[in-house]
Amino acid sequence: MKALVFPGQGSQYVGMGKELYDARKDIKDLMDSANEILGFDLISIMFSGTEEDLKKTSVTQPAIFLHSVATVKVADGLGAQMVAGHSLGEFSALVANGVLSFEDGLKLVYERAQAMQMACDNNPGSMAAILGLDDAKVEQICAEIDGIVVPANYNCPGQLVISGETNAVEEACDALKAAGAKRALILPVNGAFHSPLMMPAQERLAKAIENTKFRKATIPVYQNMTTTPISDPDEIRKNLIAQLTGPVKWTQSVQNMIKDGATNFIEVGPGKTLQGLIRKINPEVAVSSAL
Repeated sequence: MKALVFPGQGSQYVGMGKELYDARKDIKDLMDSANEILGFDLISIMFSGTEEDLKKTSVTQPAIFLHSVATVKVADGLGAQMVAGHSLGEFSALVANGVLSFEDGLKLVYERAQAMQMACDNNPGSMAAILGLDDAKVEQICAEIDGIVVPANYNCPGQLVISGETNAVEEACDALKAAGAKRALILPVNGAFHSPLMMPAQERLAKAIENTKFRKATIPVYQNMTTTPISDPDEIRKNLIAQLTGPVKWTQSVQNMIKDGATNFIEVGPGKTLQGLIRKINPEVAVSSAL
């Protein structure tokens, strides 16, 4: 069985989507319409902006979403039986499986990005990648730290990202290295994504999601919060809101997809980050890019 997987923030690069834009009129029209919907020239930043421009959350998220949706359109759906997205990628997955229209998906992604940026500005935090330690040990040490620090991204076995208040994250890193972590690497972000510090962003996004039409999924989506196949629009909506302050359970989602029959994972969007993670989760499944 085929599974489509959609990347999240961090997979962007300058020039992303230019070949798709130049090759097909329908993709050019789709991408041009994104500029109209957003009210700024996203395409110019994607094609020829600086890396710094592209790193801004309010640009990065719609850029990756647009690239992913354009890619799945060019690849004509790829005949998949299930979808999943890593954090932001969940929105791309929901357009691919018919839950959201392109326009509604893009508007929600932009609202999410602005809400997250505002939460970061008002309540700065940090994140760190912890390598070479069991998930349970990371969870235990985070729980023992005085302050907010929580597991945020279960990326693959031996790679878990933590998130929270800067002092608490730094203290957790020291404790995790003392407990045997190979590395505890502070990430170059100014916010604590997927932690309680995103609560203001979650409240803002919830309003936008509740006012958006969600349809029944044509194929199941394995959501970050539950890691299980979901088709019901109300359930999808609820999990999408919870995802902003909850962890991205990528390892568990991929394991469940494999258990349910996935043998071929196709990454749809910029970069190859998810392919690398999936190989570490289970080296026996096939992984590839959509184009």
